[in-house]
Amino acid sequence: MSTTIKESASAATDRILSLTAQLKGSSNPADHQQKAKMAVPYKFQGWMGLDKDCADGKMVWQEYEPKTWTEDDVDIKIQYCGICGSDIHTLRSGWGPSLYPCCVGHEIAGTAVKVGENVKHIKVGDRVGVGAQSGACLDCEDCIEGRENYCTKMVGTYSGKYPDGSKSYGGYADYCRAPAHFAVKIPDGLKLAEAAPMLCGGVTVWNPLVNNGAGPGKRIGVVGLGGLGHFAVLWAKALGCDEVVVISRTNGKKVDAVRMGATKYIATEEDEGWHKKNARSLDLIVSTVSSPKMPLARYLQLLRPNGQFIQVGAPEDNIPAFNAFSLIAKGCKMGGSCIGTPADITEMLNFAVEKNIHPIIQERPLSNANQAIVEMDQGHARYRYVLVNEKHVEEARA
Repeated sequence: MSTTIKESASAATDRILSLTAQLKGSSNPADHQQKAKMAVPYKFQGWMGLDKDCADGKMVWQEYEPKTWTEDDVDIKIQYCGICGSDIHTLRSGWGPSLYPCCVGHEIAGTAVKVGENVKHIKVGDRVGVGAQSGACLDCEDCIEGRENYCTKMVGTYSGKYPDGSKSYGGYADYCRAPAHFAVKIPDGLKLAEAAPMLCGGVTVWNPLVNNGAGPGKRIGVVGLGGLGHFAVLWAKALGCDEVVVISRTNGKKVDAVRMGATKYIATEEDEGWHKKNARSLDLIVSTVSSPKMPLARYLQLLRPNGQFIQVGAPEDNIPAFNAFSLIAKGCKMGGSCIGTPADITEMLNFAVEKNIHPIIQERPLSNANQAIVEMDQGHARYRYVLVNEKHVEEARA
């Protein structure tokens, strides 16, 4: 990446630090915060988790204070927001203590209603989206080389903190404020409701596929056919992979898998000896499950020599142990992959338009978010729940 981009990123950081110093040095910082709050004619309000019990359908609708506005930000009038498993992990503090109160949701799609003066790629009225990341230093080696998703100062779209100390809030809400660097334009060829779950669920499996050679001549395995897994099947098929093999516990989703483009289906709890029958058959496996009880050692048996196993599902507990010779004996590799950058998301969205890819979603009213997260946790989604901010959708249609 060019030096010009590095200098631009540094300038953005300097502006944030300058604003922080201004607030700290003020005799009455609350005055600045109140002015920022009153500068827009809309309220920031959404479904708030107040403690770890909120994951049981106990979120509360209330107003909150968004991040302090800078001229590098964008405000989005939310029309749709996908429900991700990460939302539930966060609501119940499954990955560690969450910053309550929190408003989850990081598959945000809507319309830009306020755009900072320093933002060049978005204008008011554009269809935009924000995924799982809404902050990074933009000045470290990873950021400069286009790997913002691996920045050590990454800020999640919710339950995180920006350099000035203000918190990040997500998309189970009416509006979202985020640094515009992490907002992407949504192509006209995609419906906002379908684009929303791509912003996290889609790119989380897009990256390990395209970064590890998925395409013609390759045989791909997908562990788990849920929100992430169904995207992996759609992408792998559209990328031209020779085989797309779904690996699930039962045959309950076999018909759906074939309709999505799977060429083979393995039911690990119903197909006796599945790991032996299919040994050394796959070049790449993308695992989307987040169960610490998954039969990992048997999954590794499915890899061909020099095969790769990439884990994207994030269990709350450790993954199962396995014998090192599962990798050594075949020269295999095991790795992980974390979401995607704004550039990755843009590439993926354009690919979806080009290949006419449509995820399988179920729209749920934002007003019923509590019920939706409970049903999501129980495994009822087929294959991604998307919350609909009905009043904003109706306003857009008017």
